[in-house]
Amino acid sequence: MSTRDDVRRYPGFGPFSVIFFAYLYLPIAVVVFYSFNANRIVSNWGGFSLHWYTTALSNANLLTAVKTSLLVAAVATVASTLVALMAALVLVRGRNVRFRRISETVVNLPLLLPEIVVAVAVLILFSEVGLANGMAKLMIAHTTFCIPFAFLPIRARLQGMDLDLEEAARDLYATGWVAFRRVTLPLILPGVFAGAMLAFVISMDDFITSNLLNSGGATTLPVYIFSLIKQGVSPQLNAISTLIMVVSVVLATAAFLLQRRQ
Repeated sequence: MSTRDDVRRYPGFGPFSVIFFAYLYLPIAVVVFYSFNANRIVSNWGGFSLHWYTTALSNANLLTAVKTSLLVAAVATVASTLVALMAALVLVRGRNVRFRRISETVVNLPLLLPEIVVAVAVLILFSEVGLANGMAKLMIAHTTFCIPFAFLPIRARLQGMDLDLEEAARDLYATGWVAFRRVTLPLILPGVFAGAMLAFVISMDDFITSNLLNSGGATTLPVYIFSLIKQGVSPQLNAISTLIMVVSVVLATAAFLLQRRQ
């Protein structure tokens, strides 16, 4: 890159970058810092302590909410990724698919509508059919709005794949399933993995739908954290947030290293 194109030479770019990253990460640093506060009042520093981490990890309600979120996110990730993969294969590889644009719009509809509209619609539907199981309602609802998030990376990967590879496999007498398993799937696997990770994060982070469908024994982690906020911010909430950030960074780093190795 020539010196003329070096963005570091733009006037004010350096200070703007510092201000931007400070605005982005300084609140996170404050949350992490005060999670080690021994004082019960968040804004008053009372010394270093791991008490709130111990309290959070021994909180039975918190652990139950984490288990619920992980279970719902795991089921929604697997189901939405499979549906998104099949939809992408049909819409990208299908030669004579009728109403292709309409079908893509239907798949991506949860992205086009406000989440509160989708949540209310799902709530009304479950009330009409008489579905009372809280976990089942969460799994179905999360799968529904996670499908487009998994669909977009998979479709992009399929569109960038060379069709000659599949045709070469078929010329070598490979069946459709063998060509998909040995040629197509390995090539689009990064897109499938990215879509699955995106669906998992969206499911774990969802609050609006989970809050509307919340029932006994089906409280997710975001809903539980919101209930803690209504009681007032405490160092325990900071500790929970810090643990979530640590887990997210570890998962993101592992995914990055795995993709890089592949």
